Amino acid sequence: MLTILGFSMVCSFMYLIMTKRMTALIALILVPILFAFLGGFWSDLGQMMLDGIKNLAPTGVMLTFSILYFGIMIDTGLFDPLVRFILRIVKGDPLKVVMGTTILTLLVSLDGDSSTTYMIAIAAFLPLYQKLGMSVLGLTCVVNIASGIMNISPWGGPTARAAAALQVDAQAIFLPMIPAMGLAIVTLLMTAMLIGLRERSRLGVIDLGDHHHGELALGNGDAEACAAARRPKMFWPNLLLTTGLLVCLVTGLMPLQVLFMVAFGIAVMLNYPRLQEQKERIASHASNVLAVTAVIFAAGIFTGILSGTGMVESMANSLLRVIPESFGPYMALFTAVISVPFTFFMSNDAFYFGILPVVAQTAVNYGFTTLEIARASVVGQPVHLLSPLVPSLYLLVALAKVELGDHQRFALKWACLSSFALLVGGILFGAFPLYRGL
Repeated sequence: MLTILGFSMVCSFMYLIMTKRMTALIALILVPILFAFLGGFWSDLGQMMLDGIKNLAPTGVMLTFSILYFGIMIDTGLFDPLVRFILRIVKGDPLKVVMGTTILTLLVSLDGDSSTTYMIAIAAFLPLYQKLGMSVLGLTCVVNIASGIMNISPWGGPTARAAAALQVDAQAIFLPMIPAMGLAIVTLLMTAMLIGLRERSRLGVIDLGDHHHGELALGNGDAEACAAARRPKMFWPNLLLTTGLLVCLVTGLMPLQVLFMVAFGIAVMLNYPRLQEQKERIASHASNVLAVTAVIFAAGIFTGILSGTGMVESMANSLLRVIPESFGPYMALFTAVISVPFTFFMSNDAFYFGILPVVAQTAVNYGFTTLEIARASVVGQPVHLLSPLVPSLYLLVALAKVELGDHQRFALKWACLSSFALLVGGILFGAFPLYRGL
């Protein structure tokens, strides 16, 4: 009963947002409450929702101050030289624009934080896509998938979770997967080429002339307000501050929330010492902050009910019980395949700490090692970052100003292709075997 209820709830949510019958914000709140009532869980419903909100509160805080920090950096013009450099290379060619987007995102994604990646990539490229008249869905697609591939790094979330759940070394999971990641990156670059060729066929190569100077504006101010907010003399201090922040993020010196709060405070005082200027800069980014954090806390209700009612556990156990005995020698392949839908329909925590240990224990009986199963379990990450349960996804669509359902419909097939490349690469390069007999 719980399994049927859980899958029905997730499918109903996906249907409502993809058909635009509800916004993600409203659906995240009302749909799980309705299904909780249908399942008879009204007595503890409030506590479940509160627990879910508490779990996502740190993410909400981190996204709030990270948006504000990078918004301030964009206002000051920190990324303008990068955009001007990109403009000189791409010269109004949609193919080069999409390829450049992909390459830059892959490099930025090395820090393992999707939120930071999205803010930098969208801030750098969105004005260019809009100027050329290109589809912004192509931008969000390649950025989302690139982040999913690079998220397999040892300091990324899924690999760290798999290592903790199976008590193995994260580096031992990651290193044999590097060739598979390379194949997935090649696949993504081919995807970017197809998207770029399609856009070039539709638009042609556009002469930008002198109409675009490579200036970014993440806030809602007009051209004059953006120009007034620029601080070209503060470029090097801002670059040093941002570099220091990224180093601290990678090394884990402090929690992400604290780092972004402190960095934001320093950035505001450094660039806009007057109180009125600070209020104006914060107000200019308020709509972006609200668009993301409101959905994050609404997602807390969804995940709180999904976990509190036991739906996630029941969904996992039900699927594991139907595994045929003949699948035993193919457990690594099975793990890789199920990681795609499982990590889409549930959180990484639920999959890696709830399902993976059970699958790994079963696989050991067929001669597999836990490391092989751990490597297979990260195959679904390009698709996972398209899940409505991933908070950073809402940041991506909010910054790019696209509908969540439109983005998912456009990107899902390409994300599945990248996951398939990871699967094929993992088998071809020996990260995990296709078949293992007793």
